[in-house]
Amino acid sequence: MSRQLITFQLGDQILGVDIMAIREIRAWSPATPLPNVPPYVRGVVNLRGVVLPVFDLRHRLNWGQTDPSARHVIIVVRIGEQLQGIIVDAVNDIVSIHPDAMQPIPDMGDTESSRFLEGLATIDNRMILVLALDRLVDQPIAEAA
Repeated sequence: MSRQLITFQLGDQILGVDIMAIREIRAWSPATPLPNVPPYVRGVVNLRGVVLPVFDLRHRLNWGQTDPSARHVIIVVRIGEQLQGIIVDAVNDIVSIHPDAMQPIPDMGDTESSRFLEGLATIDNRMILVLALDRLVDQPIAEAA
């Protein structure tokens, strides 16, 4: 059975996330910064009364930092039980991939950004990096004993 992905741009790179995780795509709006959060967290925005954490996907993947403008968008996704917003350059389209079309990430050592990827898919001669959304959010840090 095919799987549908929403594809989007970060610079020249095309990434995709499972369409079932997408809750909304909204225009960029400035986030209110919060103290003592990881550097990739841009802050929070109000989504119809719900406080939504927003993070810079480019920064999280260690590809630099996004300088958001009106052309950027926030993709609202469900990660676990919480809605999160991720800043991307632009949303492209919806694609269907067959499970056999998904390739594993090549072993390049213990790289930070490859742990955020579920696999690679090639569609119309375009390589799409498929994100593993659940790996993008830091797990709570256990207190030292």
